[in-house]
Amino acid sequence: MNLALVSKGPSCMFGSLPDETKMRYASIEDAIKSREKDERFEDCKTIIRDLYKPKNSGQSAEALKELKEHLDVYPLDESSNLDIPDPVVTFEEAFGDNEAIMKEIRKNGFTKPSPIQSQMWPVLLSGKDCIGVSQTGSGKKRSLSFLPAFLHIDAQLKQHAPNDQSRPSPFVLVLTPTRELAQQIEGEVKKYSYRGYRSVCVYGGGGRNQQMDVCKGGVEIVIATPGRLADLSAVGVIDLARVTYAVLDEADRMLDMGFEASIRRILFEIRPDKLVALTSATWPPGVRALANRYTKETVMAVVGTLDLSSCSNVKQYFEFIHEKDRFERMCEIVNFLNQRYGKAFKMIIFVKSKIMADHLSSDFCMRGVNSQGLHGGRSQEDRENSLKELREGKVNILVATDLASRGIDIPDITHVVNFDFPNDIEEYVHRVGRTGRAGRSGESMSFLWWNNRSSFAPLIEILERSGQEVPRQLRNDAQKYADKVARGEDGPRPPRKNMNQRENNFQQSY
Repeated sequence: MNLALVSKGPSCMFGSLPDETKMRYASIEDAIKSREKDERFEDCKTIIRDLYKPKNSGQSAEALKELKEHLDVYPLDESSNLDIPDPVVTFEEAFGDNEAIMKEIRKNGFTKPSPIQSQMWPVLLSGKDCIGVSQTGSGKKRSLSFLPAFLHIDAQLKQHAPNDQSRPSPFVLVLTPTRELAQQIEGEVKKYSYRGYRSVCVYGGGGRNQQMDVCKGGVEIVIATPGRLADLSAVGVIDLARVTYAVLDEADRMLDMGFEASIRRILFEIRPDKLVALTSATWPPGVRALANRYTKETVMAVVGTLDLSSCSNVKQYFEFIHEKDRFERMCEIVNFLNQRYGKAFKMIIFVKSKIMADHLSSDFCMRGVNSQGLHGGRSQEDRENSLKELREGKVNILVATDLASRGIDIPDITHVVNFDFPNDIEEYVHRVGRTGRAGRSGESMSFLWWNNRSSFAPLIEILERSGQEVPRQLRNDAQKYADKVARGEDGPRPPRKNMNQRENNFQQSY
């Protein structure tokens, strides 16, 4: 049976099942159960899953105990008795028997795994599905996208003759919410050039024909956004039935962006015994439902709390300031940072709209401040160029919409400013998480006004969870708003004695 000719991609919620088959199922849950006997997967070779060979690196019991204090690890189905491997303290414990992997790790200058990596690697290498929930900037992408995947590909290829042109391809799928994140993951994969394994990055806005040509040439790893992947699967360019290792990166973000139906269609096209790795910064009901439906024998690895919280590495400041005064205040902050750090600081300024991003960038230009803008209305080439200039230090200020709040992995961002405070408190967490990444420290400044009042109470909860100081005025205004709501009122901004008095700002932090 030639699998390449069977799966022609998802045409509806039930994938490519024949019409008469679809009618036999009252729901997608019934269809999912039925695919265990789906003929598309009859000739698939058994997945070699358990690849883990624990290696003692000589680390002390104290080091392991300290690492476990940062982790909460348990079966997703708490009634099960899964054998969960201990976290690894060093790279050698996970990959010490594979000199090719270790050589690449040393070449790229990594020193030790992050807490989430230390647990997810041994779980995935032992053949169990794994869900990693941790705050943004904690190393989730590197933990999943390629290191365990490389060894997984090695194992599957042993079942095929070296020159077997019919061998399955691709083995690994990394599904991610945005083109920027997909490109970043592809860049990380290519750094390793492990055994010449080929990868392709498919995303909307890129050259479709070029992406199709690369896929047709054969790849082991596909990194994709849901929309473009569904497109290429539908025309038979990518055979998802062949995938044995699936990564859902930033699953909460994909659901927020409305990709749930696409994700379900894509997963339905993949063999049911695949290995699944899922990462998320939060644990909302939608992500829980996705995990319960599409994973088996699953280990949860949580860094921090399942409750929404901001990064403790980021010192978070707030100023209550009228909207018309924000730009002048922003210029003061930029001038202060320029005087103190020169070009050593990198800042993302978040705004609520494309128009505001363009206006603010232009206003900075008029003041002689070199900056770049980033939003969905700009061409892909312009967006890539903006990020490139920020990474390379040609500019040190990026004015962006929430397009940059997730998936933009520039590790040396030192400051984040919420010029427009977001309507969604979860978005605040992800914006702030653009700095203080991978153990670094960072600072954020948020401009607040009474029109942000509905966010005050949840913001206080976020700050308290992450051990941040809560400004007195924020507490007072949150209480005033709660009192008004209790009385059935929601009037104008309450008077303030001196709005020019700032309790917390960048200057006063030094």
